[in-house]
Amino acid sequence: MGFFSDLKEDLSQAVNELLPEEEQLTEEEELEAASAPAAEDEEPEEETYEAYEAYTYEAEIEAEESAETDTNDSEAAPEETWAEEPMQGFAEEEPDERAQLDAMLDKVDSIEIPEDMDITKAAEEPEMDLETSIRKAFGEKENEIEEEMGGKEKTMDYQTKSAVDETAVITASMTINGDIISEGSIDVIGTINGNIDALGKLNITGTINGNSKAAEIYADNAKIMGEIASEGSVKIGQSSVIIGNIAAQSAVIAGAVKGDIDVHGPVVLDTSAIVMGNIKSKAVQINNGAVIEGMCSQCYADVNPTAFFDEYKKKSKQ
Repeated sequence: MGFFSDLKEDLSQAVNELLPEEEQLTEEEELEAASAPAAEDEEPEEETYEAYEAYTYEAEIEAEESAETDTNDSEAAPEETWAEEPMQGFAEEEPDERAQLDAMLDKVDSIEIPEDMDITKAAEEPEMDLETSIRKAFGEKENEIEEEMGGKEKTMDYQTKSAVDETAVITASMTINGDIISEGSIDVIGTINGNIDALGKLNITGTINGNSKAAEIYADNAKIMGEIASEGSVKIGQSSVIIGNIAAQSAVIAGAVKGDIDVHGPVVLDTSAIVMGNIKSKAVQINNGAVIEGMCSQCYADVNPTAFFDEYKKKSKQ
């Protein structure tokens, strides 16, 4: 038994030694068979990769060129649209303008020139600018107004109109720069730089730098630089100063007057009166204390001194 067992082990060991070599050979053949196709396939893979890279490069170049072409087209498109739109507008407006021109030419052709019109004279006249034409138009209008008014200044008509029962008051805090015209009465306490024309009474206790005209004028503690004219009476109170001529139907002077006094009625000079100018009146009363520097003439009196003495001379010669 021991012998057979030893023999069996020796045989199995020999078989095992032989079989690994065959298995190794078989494995080596299989590896060579597998590697051979792989080596053959390596070259096609390299060629395919190079072809893929070339294709990809060409595709990128074509994509860039197409992108540049699209960009140029998009930039050029607005210019073409902008250029076409005005042309379309002109094309639409052109018929209307042509129609208007034709209508204007027809109107010009339809105008008839009078036979007696001197065209050469009209052509020789210089063209007036806008300012000159306006001045000429307004100048002609002013001339027409002056002719209608007879060249007289516009004033109140004291004979045909009657005064309105109302009184305008110029308070002490008021200053008016300009003329005043009223159909009623006026009380001047403030200052007026301008002329006054009133149908009613004019009461002055303020300052007037201008001419004054009213139905009756009363000045008390007033300062007037201008002429005074009244269809009735004029009363100049104490502390009033008048620098200007006075014309009225009657006058009572108690203040200071530098100017001529022309009154168709009586003139009364109070004790505080100071007059520097000539006096013409129908009658004059000079109270004690009044000062006059000028001539007094009763030229409106009922008696004419010159005619009286001429007649006296004739009677004495007889």
